[in-house]
Amino acid sequence: MKKRNKLKILNDPIYGFITIPNELIFDLIEHRYFQRLRRISQMGLSYLVYPGAHHTRFHHALGCMHLMQKAVRVLRFKGVNVSEDEEVALYAAILLHDIGHGPFSHAMEHSIVNEVNHESISLMFMEEINEEFNGSLTLAIQIFKGEYHRDFLHQLISGQLDMDRLDYLKRDSFYTGVAEGNINSERLITMLTVVNDALVVEEKGIYSVEKFLLARRLMYWQVYLHKTSIVAESLLIRVLQRAKELVNKGVKLIASEPLTFFLENKITSENFTSEVLQTFSRLDDYDIVSAMKEWSNSDDFVLSTLSSMIIDRDLLKIKVKKKPFQKKKKEELIEKFMEKYKISSEEARYFIFEGAISNQAYHLNKQNINILYKSRKIIDIVKATDQFNLEALSKPVTKYFMCYPKHKH
Repeated sequence: MKKRNKLKILNDPIYGFITIPNELIFDLIEHRYFQRLRRISQMGLSYLVYPGAHHTRFHHALGCMHLMQKAVRVLRFKGVNVSEDEEVALYAAILLHDIGHGPFSHAMEHSIVNEVNHESISLMFMEEINEEFNGSLTLAIQIFKGEYHRDFLHQLISGQLDMDRLDYLKRDSFYTGVAEGNINSERLITMLTVVNDALVVEEKGIYSVEKFLLARRLMYWQVYLHKTSIVAESLLIRVLQRAKELVNKGVKLIASEPLTFFLENKITSENFTSEVLQTFSRLDDYDIVSAMKEWSNSDDFVLSTLSSMIIDRDLLKIKVKKKPFQKKKKEELIEKFMEKYKISSEEARYFIFEGAISNQAYHLNKQNINILYKSRKIIDIVKATDQFNLEALSKPVTKYFMCYPKHKH
């Protein structure tokens, strides 16, 4: 039998050529769990705001792996010992760090699956694949969970300056066209080194880190927490909640088999078994979109109206401000809407609701980004910078929003 060439090269619009470093990584990319990420959008419904934002978790995972290859090269060049096993484990762990994301990334976690976050699903997928691959992901899983004795390896996968953030800021800024997020990830990686098993940034990288934190803050306000994206995601969560509510009342809804399973069953971390994981692995954005196309003709006023709003991009209005809204205003809107459509208060509340969004670009006490000076002194970026506003970036900023129908609805 002819042996397949597994050392392939992929073309990426951001980094150019990405090489697949070894056979294990090739086999992971080929795996159907990983291929599913081609059908999960990286930025949920943000393409309703930025038409170019159609890139997927698949793109992002490969980009992260590419940056990790660079990081390993840089650290080895600086005399940091990274064994061959650790290197392969790093690539596997970063490649699979997002494999547990559901359709449209975060909407599932808040609607039809209870308190099961994508990190724990990612871990379940990794453990499942590890069995199939005869334990070859054991070290990757240890590093991913932060249980390996060399802390900096975990920081490269999940820290405040990890390969995940370095890729998604640059990638999301490229696909949305929002230039403010365009960080120099290659330069940041070149400035990394390790002291006492912890990741630090050399002194001359200080401005690149400042730019990175600023870009992160701007991307959150301008892209991830864009008010239209907030409306769209809130509507999607409510579509799924309403569908689940109707199914629980015995209403028959047209939906794919995996989606029907999650609508019919109450899934929590307790009963998220291997069988449930199999069903979850067959669920992606396409199930949700085709369901909403069907549901926009549903007899249920709430489900059909919410579904049509997303499909036709005729969304609710949103107001964002620094202080919480007065209860009275919301109740008045609910009254009016109930009267207009002859619906109950419960139904009206699907269309008129409030919430809060919060943005914190840097967490002071969580795996800090430390700057290494020539004198070998190590100082947190907030103290090291002469940029007075980095201190401000480490404080959470919360804004409040209210969504309500446009007058014509």
